[in-house]
Amino acid sequence: MSALFEDLIGQSLAVDLLSAALAQERVAPAYLFAGPEGVGRQLAAVRFLEGLLADGQPSARERRRLLERNHPDLLWVEPTYQHQGRLLTRAEAEEAGLSRRTPPQLRLEQIRDIGRCLARQPVEAKRGMVVIEAAEAMAEAAANALLKTLEEPGHGVLILLTSAPERLLSTIRSRCQLIRFLRLNPEAMAQVLERTGSTAQDAPELLALAAGSPGALIDHRRSLAGLPEGLVRRFDSLPATPMEALALARDLCEALDGEQQLWLIGWWQHRLWRSGRSAAMLKRLDTLRGQLLSFVQPRLAWEVALLDLTPSFSQAT
Repeated sequence: MSALFEDLIGQSLAVDLLSAALAQERVAPAYLFAGPEGVGRQLAAVRFLEGLLADGQPSARERRRLLERNHPDLLWVEPTYQHQGRLLTRAEAEEAGLSRRTPPQLRLEQIRDIGRCLARQPVEAKRGMVVIEAAEAMAEAAANALLKTLEEPGHGVLILLTSAPERLLSTIRSRCQLIRFLRLNPEAMAQVLERTGSTAQDAPELLALAAGSPGALIDHRRSLAGLPEGLVRRFDSLPATPMEALALARDLCEALDGEQQLWLIGWWQHRLWRSGRSAAMLKRLDTLRGQLLSFVQPRLAWEVALLDLTPSFSQAT
């Protein structure tokens, strides 16, 4: 089994558990792969399913089909946006230029598809296979529907990937075998990044955001690169005047969609913390994040927050 998981770095506990399940042919109907984003949960899911298909022997053909998600007995589900009666994945929404004010969700109709997939007779494999990304992104109705599926899983195998297991129903967690994935130490992170050909020198705030996750680091690099450079430079310091604060709120709301604004808040908090700013400033940005997630008008929320962070304005009030 070692060859099967040889490219899963820094996750020896998960590898041991999954290898044992394959070797002993004691595969649970449902697994919960829990751990930070970007530390190998998706890769582990692909390798584990590959082991199920190839009886533990790596197969280039099965590996390719699983990676491309075109195996007839595999259903790979990820959170979606609803747009004009269609469900769009994050990649499809970006390609369509869809304004993304809130994070995507796992929806009831997607969970119903899972039940149908696991209920039908497999085409090639011994069992149907389902992987659910970001399982914590389920709406209440979707979570209840998934619970019913877990109560009668049939002969398939279901893998839930989550970075926030505490946000799942306890009844869902109790019906899954937990496989924990850990943050990587700096040596393991460097090894993963070297394998991916990604060895750029990173700013401290990006490393802090990544928090031991090479996949997250790559995503944060991409998020930063997607912001207008001139706009990013304006966050090197706090707005000096109320007019500057209002102009910054206007410009960032015109330039960035909702997800980019949420990412910017986290990045800016790390910059402020590293520069020795007060905890009250960081807490104020937490409040702003909550407002954006609660459908407060974004420009108004940013205007009030930036005014609160403007020294001349806050001292005057």
